Amino acid sequence: MNIQRRSFLQFSAAAAAAPLLGACDTDAPVITIDKRFPVGPYGPKSTAEEVTRGMDLSGQVALVTGCNSGIGYETMRVLALRGAHVVGTGRTLAKATAACASVEGKTTPLALELSDFQSAVDCAAAVRELGLPLDMLICNAGINTLGELELVGGIERHFVINFLGHFVLVMQLLPAMLEQNKGRIVHVGSQSGYKRAPAAGIDFDNLRGEKEFDEIEAYGRSKLANALFSLELARRLEGTGVTSNVIHPGLVQTNIMRTAPAVLRGAFDLLGGLFAKNVEEGAATQVYVATSPLLDGVSGAYFEDCNPVQISGDHHMFDTVMAKRLWLLAEDMTAGYV
Repeated sequence: MNIQRRSFLQFSAAAAAAPLLGACDTDAPVITIDKRFPVGPYGPKSTAEEVTRGMDLSGQVALVTGCNSGIGYETMRVLALRGAHVVGTGRTLAKATAACASVEGKTTPLALELSDFQSAVDCAAAVRELGLPLDMLICNAGINTLGELELVGGIERHFVINFLGHFVLVMQLLPAMLEQNKGRIVHVGSQSGYKRAPAAGIDFDNLRGEKEFDEIEAYGRSKLANALFSLELARRLEGTGVTSNVIHPGLVQTNIMRTAPAVLRGAFDLLGGLFAKNVEEGAATQVYVATSPLLDGVSGAYFEDCNPVQISGDHHMFDTVMAKRLWLLAEDMTAGYV
């Protein structure tokens, strides 16, 4: 009886979690390799160590946001292991310092609170003061919280932290990267950008909670914004040595569900291992895009499972008009900080 009850609870939890986690999507878009770009030998089970095997990144500098947990930590660990000097950011200096001290290799901790645009400005200023020209800028940090609408400075919280905070950071660091005419910017997006975003894409008339709030769409909107930011940035970087690409790390077993209702947390904890990647696999795509010699000069692409891909269906991931409009809005929303 207890076994039957446990099985029933696990099944119920999985059923409740499936729409949020994207594990069972009967209307899933078709994903195909984008042959406009080089295709490597790696796939969904590849790890960050595997995609960098044999590489010597000595002399290169990477900045990884959200270095203190999950795939951000694994990204920092592997890049430092391969010889790169990694600047790792956390919401507090204490968190970043503890994470940096726990990995092998050369690391420098910095504080970055993405909900505070001045913190992004200060973080970029600290990088400049350190005299560290960036070869890799990996915008990894983000939130996926469930609950009521929360505004930060009058703007929906996911949109601020997942997109606008990184927008400020990138714009602050970009001049130095352009001056050296090299560097890769990697934006960590998500399939939620085309599966869970509002039907309108970026619903520009609902970024301050003017309409009904849907926490799943809020996350999808912010991840779509990451993709569109990368797309427009790549367009603006044409003719330079700096590139911009966006990736989906996969559904990864991290603490991403920590704010979810108990039934969803239980489903993810119990069954996540059946369909989710571990952190070693989850970090692979962003590490691959940041380091692979095969991708020299590649910009404006979208990657899943270490491969550039195209996506069928009705979505806005490659909507250049929306990307340009979003850029102008971001400049307006972050005025005084970029």
